[in-house]
Amino acid sequence: MVIMDTSIIGVALPRIQEDLGFSQENLSWVFNAYVVAFGGLLLLGGRLSDLFGARRMFSAGWAILLIGSAVAGLAGTVGVELTGRAVQGVGAALIAPSALTLLMMLFGSDPRELTKALALYGAAAPAGGTAGVFLGGVITEYVSWPWVFYINIPIAAIALIAAPALMPAGGLGARGAVDVVGALTVTGGLGAAVYAIVRAPEVGWGSVETWGVLAGAVVLLGIFLAVQASRREPLMRLSIFRTPNLGAANLAQVLLGGAWIPMWFFLNLYLQQVLGYSAFPSGAALLPMTILIMIGMIALAPRAINRFGPKAMIVTGLVVLAAGMGWLSLIRPNGNFWVDVLPASLVAALGMSLAFIPSLGTAISSARPEEGGLAAGIVNTSYQVGSALGLAAMTAVAASYGADQLGDVAALTDGFSFAFLGAGLIALVGAVIAAVTLRTRQAEEPITTGTSAAKQS
Repeated sequence: MVIMDTSIIGVALPRIQEDLGFSQENLSWVFNAYVVAFGGLLLLGGRLSDLFGARRMFSAGWAILLIGSAVAGLAGTVGVELTGRAVQGVGAALIAPSALTLLMMLFGSDPRELTKALALYGAAAPAGGTAGVFLGGVITEYVSWPWVFYINIPIAAIALIAAPALMPAGGLGARGAVDVVGALTVTGGLGAAVYAIVRAPEVGWGSVETWGVLAGAVVLLGIFLAVQASRREPLMRLSIFRTPNLGAANLAQVLLGGAWIPMWFFLNLYLQQVLGYSAFPSGAALLPMTILIMIGMIALAPRAINRFGPKAMIVTGLVVLAAGMGWLSLIRPNGNFWVDVLPASLVAALGMSLAFIPSLGTAISSARPEEGGLAAGIVNTSYQVGSALGLAAMTAVAASYGADQLGDVAALTDGFSFAFLGAGLIALVGAVIAAVTLRTRQAEEPITTGTSAAKQS
């Protein structure tokens, strides 16, 4: 649901623009308002999960998402619509880290079962993205655009009813207080950074606005680090990054998001703007890739991790992903799905399915058990920030090579091709960094709840 809420609105945007009076310039903020709130609040969501209990924060997140969805669907003005989307992002920032913590609580005692559970968790992300494309097209065409938000309400209600019965209570969480200064500075800093990144292609990377906001983000994050170093009960214990493999696995997630999201984004544009697919067939064209990711994450990745170890799979997956991107860069203006899209997208999907689960599992399981929420918040933040950075950078690359010339399929194809090449380079850099920074001995131990890592640290 968290991922679906980023993709389901795509097809509905023209209708939302027409009904609410969005300008072409600020229409993108129907998407960005959600992403900025989500990315900026993930660390706080993880800390709150540790302090007050994962199940409580999981339920609170669904309640907030329900409210935000109702507001977004009922909105009659631009301001109310963006407020609803931001509230949805707040709910998602509580759901995502607490969900991972609950998963660790349910399956952490059995490494093999935990690997399978993480595989199912990982497979849900591409499924949610594709479901969003499908449902957004169907709902917008046959019902009305507010239902792309209303669809969250019954699902949130079911989650609120089911959570007390199905999810472990886990006590009251860890003792401690909320680091208010830390929460405000890291949320403001990450939010400002994401804001600057997603807005830069619109106002220019060299603009005063972009660099001013980025400078503000650096100052806020600097204050955050200083506060964390001096507090007895910080929002994020800085020494957590001394834990073997935690920082390396999170860096792998940053670069994985930075490669994968631009590929998914520009593949959609190639299908629609060059090959001439409408929204619904475009979503259908992504189904083979999505199915392979789900099969790979559920069936292939766990067995490969148990046999070869997480490090080998992270490096291999990133290399395969880079190869798929390189193949996609060969797209043609007069191409077709069977030659230009399907085989290359399946190679990229295989790489994603191999790298995602071991990097996610290593990042979560390396932390102390009582800091599971924080570790989940960090890894979710890593992936989201990497996604925003990668998409913004590749948008600028694509535009510089012709992707801003709507109607000129040759120029569009050149722009998209260079975006695929750039995303492939990100994946290749990720493979090299993972090979250098991940520790083989610890990384190739089964994914556990982090108890052994905590003892060693």
